[in-house]
Amino acid sequence: MEERLQKILAAGAGMSRRAAEKLIENGEVTVNGAVARLGDRADPALDRILLRGAPLSRPEEKVYIMLNKPVGVVTTMSDEKGRRTVAELVADVPARVYPVGRLDINSEGLLLMTNDGEFANRVMHPSFEKEKTYRVLVTGDAERGVKRLLEPMELDGVPLRRPRVRVCGADGPVTTLDITIHEGRNRQVRRMCDAAGLSVKRLTRISIGPVRLGRLQKGAWRHLTPEEIEALRG
Repeated sequence: MEERLQKILAAGAGMSRRAAEKLIENGEVTVNGAVARLGDRADPALDRILLRGAPLSRPEEKVYIMLNKPVGVVTTMSDEKGRRTVAELVADVPARVYPVGRLDINSEGLLLMTNDGEFANRVMHPSFEKEKTYRVLVTGDAERGVKRLLEPMELDGVPLRRPRVRVCGADGPVTTLDITIHEGRNRQVRRMCDAAGLSVKRLTRISIGPVRLGRLQKGAWRHLTPEEIEALRG
């Protein structure tokens, strides 16, 4: 797609548009062998743009995906113990992406991955209050456990915000809970359940903010939609 040349220069060379305009005015930029003029347009994907005789580097395309992480996979790009990593599951993504936060090896579900550090920070940092919901299968005294989950609780001496807890149903000794938290501390939901006298049998993250896992198959990934990206930025 064609854009004003000064905009392309600013993005590719990390400068202000005014500085890019000055370079064009000084005759230091060529497009397909011709000296560029202020007001020219170009397509960085098709045209050969040179700055002082050197090719202009293209800005890295930002990629945003969701992965349905299975149990037994570690949320790292490599593992010294030889365990399967999320990097293996996204090897066919057309960019090197990194996990946004973590899911422990025994947990599954929604994991965001991107090469946009600013975006990752907005999703992870507690100040942006991106709620995370987990579907948790537990055993134990569910009625008493839910009451305890809703009481004031601390982890590592830090008070937690009160979660939202919904009882989804029971199958024999196993009760299914949806637990929504705000902080995302290390193994937070498992530790909260343990403190409430509940034993976690299965833990699946089903949403982050407004973005839901949906029917994405285990081990599969998909690109986030523009609407999902914008919602997570907000």
